[in-house]
Amino acid sequence: MTTDSYTFPAGFLFGAATSGYQVEGGLPTDWTDWEAAGKLKHQGVTCGPAVDHWSRFDEDVGLLQDLGAQAFRLSVEWARLEPESGHFDETAALAYRSRLERLVARGIRPVVTLHHFTHPRWFHSTCPWHEPSCLPRWEAHVRRCVELARGLDVVWCTFNEPMVFLLGGYLDGQMPPGKKHGGEAGRALENMARAHVIAWRCIKEVNPRALVGIAQHLMVFAPDRKWHPLDQALSRLADSQFNWAFLDALFTGQLRLSMPGVVQARADIHHGATMDYVGVNYYTRTHLRFTAEKPFLRMAFKDVSKRGLTDIGWEDFPQGFGLMLRQLKRFHLPVWVMENGIDDRTGNRRAAYLHAHLKELLAAIADGVDIRAYLHWSLLDNFEWLEGWGPRFGLYGVNRETMERFATSAVAYFKELTRTRRLPQSALLAPK
Repeated sequence: MTTDSYTFPAGFLFGAATSGYQVEGGLPTDWTDWEAAGKLKHQGVTCGPAVDHWSRFDEDVGLLQDLGAQAFRLSVEWARLEPESGHFDETAALAYRSRLERLVARGIRPVVTLHHFTHPRWFHSTCPWHEPSCLPRWEAHVRRCVELARGLDVVWCTFNEPMVFLLGGYLDGQMPPGKKHGGEAGRALENMARAHVIAWRCIKEVNPRALVGIAQHLMVFAPDRKWHPLDQALSRLADSQFNWAFLDALFTGQLRLSMPGVVQARADIHHGATMDYVGVNYYTRTHLRFTAEKPFLRMAFKDVSKRGLTDIGWEDFPQGFGLMLRQLKRFHLPVWVMENGIDDRTGNRRAAYLHAHLKELLAAIADGVDIRAYLHWSLLDNFEWLEGWGPRFGLYGVNRETMERFATSAVAYFKELTRTRRLPQSALLAPK
């Protein structure tokens, strides 16, 4: 790498990401019911008020300013705007509007996610994703969100990790609605693709220049046994279907998902592309092995590079970040990194993780990938779904008894990054 290749291009945005329920909590959703039913990994764990971001919004925006962040990803909680079916909370809408205005006033560009896994309590029994009735209800929700942001320069993310939601909610039963039904899963994905198009149209009606996309989880899949043809085939299938099928649908207008014996989805959703950027969430690589018993595969996170697994048990594999970013060139669209981060419970690894992954990002830019932004997951430690309160992804930790925020050792690294717009020196990689 030359000296110049350590410098980020003009206009590149640095920021951080959150999702509403994970940092706000404090309201009934399908996930609150899921927790009450004891379906997390650890009994008795609940989100509760999360880290009280709803009440401490201005304090947390101050942290963003201190970091030098130029963008902040947040989500609008459908359950907050429509807590009961057909009843819209105008006070909540005004509160969201005020938050967006306060971000803009401080020079921070809002990146708004419309769907980040959670739903109002009434959703799955009234208009679940596998039924056509979900689409008009979704459109009403989207139109209210778009209206509350009217006149503001907002980047829109319609869905966060739709394939993760499909696998967890409709195939593996590990998250709401807790189903294991391939037929319903296929219909749900078809409707979510249609829902993205609906949102894209609603947003463009109000602001034709608005940026609209999704946050797609991209994972590197590798054969557990490099020599084994079935392990190789599984890895190719997982890559094409999990990583690319939904993105391809939004680019071509045709959804073609085929996981034999598991789920099929086929729908013509639009004539042409409905993405203005490609949003990427990247964390790790997994190895796949064919087995003779159902579900005929086994996933494993292996410490191949001897960097040490992260505290959640994932491989630390920055080279995969560069690999995934380069593959996005085929869409000929700007790329926004919507999430990237590490579960680091000791505070010793986050700066080095950032450095290695941003080095890969700069190399991808040098190879012609049009990357516009990097949003770190996460601004704050938060409620990590099935894992509860164990993982620590935040640039800022949170004392959950007092809700006091405290800087991790990576904050100094991130500040230097945003101040100089260059990869910081290695002295900042060591924990303080």
